[in-house]
Amino acid sequence: MLVDSPPEQRAETAPAPPSRKAVRALGLLLSVAVLVLVALASIAIGAKALSPDQVWHGLFHDTGSYGDVVVDERVSRTVLGLLAGAALGLSGAVLQALTRNPLADPGLLGINAGASAAVVTAITYLGVTSLTGYVWFAFLGAAAVGALVWFLGGSRGATPVRLALAGTAISAALYGYLQAVMITDGAALGRMRFWTVGSLASATNSTILQVLPFLAAGTLLALGLARPLNAVAMGDDTARALGAHLGRTRGLAMLAATVLCGAATAACGPIVFVGLMVPHVVRSFTGPDLRWILPYATVLSPVLLLGADVIGRVVARPSELQVGIVTALIGGPVFIFLVRRRRTAQL
Repeated sequence: MLVDSPPEQRAETAPAPPSRKAVRALGLLLSVAVLVLVALASIAIGAKALSPDQVWHGLFHDTGSYGDVVVDERVSRTVLGLLAGAALGLSGAVLQALTRNPLADPGLLGINAGASAAVVTAITYLGVTSLTGYVWFAFLGAAAVGALVWFLGGSRGATPVRLALAGTAISAALYGYLQAVMITDGAALGRMRFWTVGSLASATNSTILQVLPFLAAGTLLALGLARPLNAVAMGDDTARALGAHLGRTRGLAMLAATVLCGAATAACGPIVFVGLMVPHVVRSFTGPDLRWILPYATVLSPVLLLGADVIGRVVARPSELQVGIVTALIGGPVFIFLVRRRRTAQL
């Protein structure tokens, strides 16, 4: 005759469910695997159709036309997409935590507008025509606007509302300046048209090396701010009670976001929705803990950017759609769906 064991014994012998931390860690590993697959697809697939053998020869054997297409174009493009995507996602996550606004993105604080205004000025008044020149002017413009927003927002006494208002006001003024210059200077309009859409097509090793130190420094700084930003996100009074230094944390967060977004925008032009959508999606399954949001955003944002770039190269063969157009076409409907679903859940 079989006798059931008591409930207490069955509870003790039952396997414990995996902890939430273990599930998050496994999800992060899977995200890295997806990123590797998308990066390989970015190298293998392009506007010019190549067989797997041709791609392999281009990577490891051929120094002729296949090597030029695969190594000089696709690999550089993929590396820049990895770096810029990670920078945009990470800067968006930091800004959303800094402003306590889940709909914040680098454009909210005028960083994209600052980079664009600097490039237009360089083209129109200084005669700069090369991408190498654009990079430095775009980065300086983003940095200058970031510093101005921080100053107008109150510096060490800055609050999320002040920073958002200062960024919005500066953005409006700079975009007005942009429109005025481009309308009165047709040559500037023609040269700016490609850059302002946002593209990885002009990726070169020189561009990557120019922005790499800034991206590396900004990434390390942003990841190191996860704990203090967690405290800041709880409100000023709670953050002070937990021993957080509000002014220092906000200043460093503003610096990290400006460096990351400024460098990515300088290299690729202003690309929308990546810094807005990916952190918003990540937060839905990691919760509000920035110790997980920041790594996930760093990994999944390049997945979106490189995936959009591959789609843009395939759908318009033998030409291509710039990645900024594809991210807007994908990001707009997806983001509306997410916002509506969240609103329905709250009701």
